[in-house]
Amino acid sequence: MNKIQHYVQGQWTTGKEEGTPILDAITGEAFSSVATEGLDIPEILNYGRTKGGEKLRKMTFQERGSMLKKLAFYLTKRKEAFYELSYRTGATRVDSWIDIEGGFGNLFANASLRKLFPNQPYHVEGEAIDLSRGGRFMAHHIMVPKKGVAVHINAFNFPVWGMLEKCAVNWMAGVPAVVLPAPSSSYLAEAVAREIIASGILPEGALQIINGTVKTILDTVESQDVVTFTGSAKTGRLLKAHPRLIQESVPFTMEADSLNASILGEDAVPGTPEFDLFIKEVRKEMTVKCGQKCTAIRRIIVPENLVEDVQIQLGKALDKVTIGDPRLKEVRMGSLVSQQQVQAVRDSVNDLAKEAQIVYGDLDKIETIGADATKGAFMSPILLRSDHPFQNTIIHEREAFGPVSTIMPYKNLDEAITLAQMGKGSLVSSIATYDDKIAKDYVINAASHHGRILVINREMSKESTGHGSPLPYLVHGGPGRAGGGEEMGGMRGIKHYLQRTAIQGSPTTLTEITGIYQQNATYKEAEQHPFKYHWEDIQPGMSMKTHKRTLTDTDIINFSNLTWDHFYAHTDITSLDGSIFEKRTAHGYFIISAAAGLFVYPNKGPVSANYGLEDCRFLRPLYHNDTIYVRLTCKQKVNRDVASAEHPSGIVKWYAEIFDANNDEKVAFATVLTMVQKKQDVFTEMTEEKIEELLSKLKEDTKPKWGIMTPQHMIEHLEYTYKITSGDIQDFEIATPEKILEKVHASLYNYDKFPKNSQFPQLEKDKLDDLKHPDLETAIEKFKAQREKYLEYFKEYPDAKLKNLVFGELNRYESYLLERKHLNHHFEQFDLL
Repeated sequence: MNKIQHYVQGQWTTGKEEGTPILDAITGEAFSSVATEGLDIPEILNYGRTKGGEKLRKMTFQERGSMLKKLAFYLTKRKEAFYELSYRTGATRVDSWIDIEGGFGNLFANASLRKLFPNQPYHVEGEAIDLSRGGRFMAHHIMVPKKGVAVHINAFNFPVWGMLEKCAVNWMAGVPAVVLPAPSSSYLAEAVAREIIASGILPEGALQIINGTVKTILDTVESQDVVTFTGSAKTGRLLKAHPRLIQESVPFTMEADSLNASILGEDAVPGTPEFDLFIKEVRKEMTVKCGQKCTAIRRIIVPENLVEDVQIQLGKALDKVTIGDPRLKEVRMGSLVSQQQVQAVRDSVNDLAKEAQIVYGDLDKIETIGADATKGAFMSPILLRSDHPFQNTIIHEREAFGPVSTIMPYKNLDEAITLAQMGKGSLVSSIATYDDKIAKDYVINAASHHGRILVINREMSKESTGHGSPLPYLVHGGPGRAGGGEEMGGMRGIKHYLQRTAIQGSPTTLTEITGIYQQNATYKEAEQHPFKYHWEDIQPGMSMKTHKRTLTDTDIINFSNLTWDHFYAHTDITSLDGSIFEKRTAHGYFIISAAAGLFVYPNKGPVSANYGLEDCRFLRPLYHNDTIYVRLTCKQKVNRDVASAEHPSGIVKWYAEIFDANNDEKVAFATVLTMVQKKQDVFTEMTEEKIEELLSKLKEDTKPKWGIMTPQHMIEHLEYTYKITSGDIQDFEIATPEKILEKVHASLYNYDKFPKNSQFPQLEKDKLDDLKHPDLETAIEKFKAQREKYLEYFKEYPDAKLKNLVFGELNRYESYLLERKHLNHHFEQFDLL
């Protein structure tokens, strides 16, 4: 029997002792064991802080996000192996999908958050604060990665999601992780961790995993570390009181199981869509993951006149739930994670049954499909009913962490809110109602006791993620019994792993620190027009002052006629009495447009498009015959993903200040966003002279750096592709599947090289075609002639489009992009570049 391994300090290892057996939840078979004795916990934590932390902290948010995205794709391609292991936990395919692909989804979601952060390793939070009347002393807040390690102590029910929903966040922040999955399902977390480590995508030390219980894990945590816990409220409270956490002031986030409540609105009577949705949601939350969800519905709060209806309909819905081997398609509910968990749930149900009656299910009787109920950790769904929920309070105090829930009545919405609050804090609550007034009253008055509230109705039902689904962009946590912590939540979650620091100084100094131009900072005069620079060469503070323009009566009238904006201040000077205007006033948007006319560079260059406006303000009116000029300054650079048919680019935010030329008073300002192309410094431009130079180095015996082509095979291959690009060969079908053709076509515009050993569709893998020319010299001459034919074709037909085997239809410019990439690829293959 193999031991589950740990990945610590750069290697896979096992504990020294024999270990605790791990059982298959379906068959009861012992197939592995877990042992942790002998692990040097202080050194493991320190390894993460140094080895992993140093590398992660130096990466920008964009680099970290791209890393997570790459890892998500990598794991998704290997997901089926994880499903096979997940069945051993008792999870069905649907249960496993939530855990496995939900975990990968957290990587994708957090990766996308990189767009909200600056292109640097630290974050600048909020707006600058002026601390002086003169504008020369100011403050800002920055947030830098903590120089510690994130210690994640996880529950058994979601071994993949539980690990990745936390790690995705700390990795985005630039903090490494040490993960401790619960022993009973740690084999699945180990399998995912093995693939993560094997991928080489994360820096070494960014992930360490200890598969088992380590009671001393908190003994040596430090003030820069962050500890998170997911599990029972009882265990969480013990950990939260650890002396080391208090001594070192270590941030501790707790996400505990809670007695989540779902309320049936008084309007949601039988026959309404909301009633049916409520029944469906409760049945799902009782049976998905066999009820082993910290967000599952434990308390079903319904109008007292609808208790019987709910009990009957919920019973019918539960009758349809088939239990057994989760590998079977007809099975809708698998097992609990272990026999020990079954016993724990039974004990809880017996306690609940002292004050509530079991109205569905049997603790001692269960029918299973394809599995032996006596060997596996199976259990029937149990529905209880408490008719006196204000007197019988155990239903608000004791949780059965399995397929168990309790129905209870309420007389009015105030009672429903009170009952929901009697759980003393939960991760999530929900209410099924089509009456928005009921929804508002419940949400506003119940929100103090719940981390998340879902309103269920017919309008959102088809797209709803459901009561029990935490989402990466929303906070996951709750007050009171639920732990009082927060996880995920988009940017909020990432900030838990960053240290917020207030910085004070001059605008010029803070511009350099933050990477964002601050008002009144010293300008960096550009040597040429800023729009002539590529994205990489533009820096915050780079600035130019424009020439002047006088606003005329004719300008204002023409702008009114063009835009149909005939506001009286622009068109009726007889109506100015009592207004703030003294004379015919220029439109605010005309002022912005006129400013653009002053600062825009007209020629084609790296600036490819106007991306929008932010923070547009008009400080005082401008009148006819006033003269303005503009100071244009780079405020901030924001990276940008490009997936469509356009060249890589970033967003530059320009601070446009508009001044009255008569007294240099600022009269308006706006932040103008432009899309600016990035430099292309990957590929060598393939001019006729450059090709001649490179081919002169090619010899018959030149060896390739990869692949099996000879020099002549390579040249003849290029000649053939030029026959396609010049229209000589077009009698073929495009080989790339239609569903990915657009994405493949768009890849011509990026600056990524073709992968080594790329397979050309018409070439047989690992086999060379017969040569067509007698020698390399002849092949080169034929290649040159065919290239000239390609150039002549597009001179004669500049608007033509021709088919390509891989990239679909290409115009002249796209054919040039293909040629550049393709020649660079093969010339690099033979070490000519």
